[in-house]
Amino acid sequence: MTKPVVLIAEELSPATVDALGPDFDVRIVDGTDRPALLEALHTAHAILVRSATKVDEEAIAAAPHLKVIARAGVGLDNVDIKAATAAGVMVVNAPTSNIISAAELTIGHILSLSRYIPQAHAALAQGQWKRSSFTGTEIFEKTIGIIGLGRIGALIAARMQAFDTKIVAFDPYVTSARAQQLGVQLLSLDELLEQSDFITIHMPKTPETTGMISTEQLAKMKSTAYIVNVARGGLIDEDALHHALVNNVIAGAGLDVFVNEPPTGSPLLGLANIVVTPHLGASTDEAQEKAGVSVAKSVRLALGGELVPDAVNVAGGVIDPYVRPAIPLFEKLGQVFSGLAHASPLTSVDVEVRGEITQYDVKVLRLAALKGIFTNIVSETVSYVNAPLLAEQRGIEVRMISEEESPEYRTVLTLRGALSDGSQVSVSGTLVGTKQIQKIVEINGYEVDVPIDDHLIVMQYIDRPGIVAIYGKEFGDAKINIAGMQISRQAEGGKALSVLTVDSPVPPALLEKLRVAIDADVMLEVDITEL
Repeated sequence: MTKPVVLIAEELSPATVDALGPDFDVRIVDGTDRPALLEALHTAHAILVRSATKVDEEAIAAAPHLKVIARAGVGLDNVDIKAATAAGVMVVNAPTSNIISAAELTIGHILSLSRYIPQAHAALAQGQWKRSSFTGTEIFEKTIGIIGLGRIGALIAARMQAFDTKIVAFDPYVTSARAQQLGVQLLSLDELLEQSDFITIHMPKTPETTGMISTEQLAKMKSTAYIVNVARGGLIDEDALHHALVNNVIAGAGLDVFVNEPPTGSPLLGLANIVVTPHLGASTDEAQEKAGVSVAKSVRLALGGELVPDAVNVAGGVIDPYVRPAIPLFEKLGQVFSGLAHASPLTSVDVEVRGEITQYDVKVLRLAALKGIFTNIVSETVSYVNAPLLAEQRGIEVRMISEEESPEYRTVLTLRGALSDGSQVSVSGTLVGTKQIQKIVEINGYEVDVPIDDHLIVMQYIDRPGIVAIYGKEFGDAKINIAGMQISRQAEGGKALSVLTVDSPVPPALLEKLRVAIDADVMLEVDITEL
């Protein structure tokens, strides 16, 4: 029998090939040689890449037998996930391969900033003995502020405690109990900025977090403080950072990631009080080997027809066709749910599945729901294998409830959660018609019937005349088109819930203006990320 063809398009560790085993026809191609790559893809069942090979729509179209694209690393900027999903091709990566390397690089930046290690080396290498120019500061008894207390943030907290430091963190999705386990004090972002001597950021890059550290935030920091970013380029506003460094608003910064990479011509590169590295977060032998071995195992699972935990677009494996359309629905419901739960950390989540779909194996839907919940609130790539771990790390109790009875819908999926402030949130969805249209049918107990779209606005307020006119005018003035709208209420004159789908993102300042204008209890935007 002919063996499946596995294409290795970039240099990977020998352990990667060993992990594939003898069951495949392993072929090597230079992924940067476009004609050679397209030719080799004609017969490939799987391709393993790093960051240099572009697996775009053209490449996927050239591979009629392709089942899986494996990225030996975390980022997926070089893979067209949408085109792969449309072609039924699974995309996998290695989300946990670099967490230790990234944490250690962060600490390296902190040490380099505190003791001017790169600058001192450069001076001495040029024959200059300038001891008095490089008087540093001890880390001992300083306050370390961690923005984003996920796995990398937790690793940094554990390691920095060995320096006898005080660790504080900002993460709206981490409970105080989990922070206490880590020996970390939770603060608001402003409190962290004001109190910390060293700040490191480990957040996902979303519309809400892009530029989250800008002029206003830098001004709140101590003039002796340092800030480090090895997570995602753009979390720190680079123009604002340049101004703060030039004008001694803060003492220094360490950057491993940039808005544009390479950051050719960036004025940041010429400053004396910054340490820069060329995106080295995953650049260790150990991280590269872990990544290669991890995706090799995923390729084996995918080509063997089994469930692939690290799939970022489809679950793969032996999942009934009747269950498969519910996977992206639950992932999107998870994103809406996390938006609704933003006010306080989650303590528990019920993943409820009701209706005809329960006749099949629906365990994967628990994973899909958790993947959706964490997609836009953690810095690392979320997959089916790490989503339950992310919940466990945050002290969130997760229950799966499956019941065949569903009086209103053939299938209904619900996420119901308890928050640490005692409140509860919920969202439900269903699939409608032969086209399996995804709809939201309930939010926080209010019945709705809204197709899921890229941009959702959820508002809760006291029901009274004139509210629709207020937000209709504001959106119109801002040239934001309302594509759909539904209002639900439980009693006349009581609370009402409006759900809008709009054609473009809504600026946070406009949302805040509307919240005040209609005196809303809830006013939020959820941007749905295609997973």
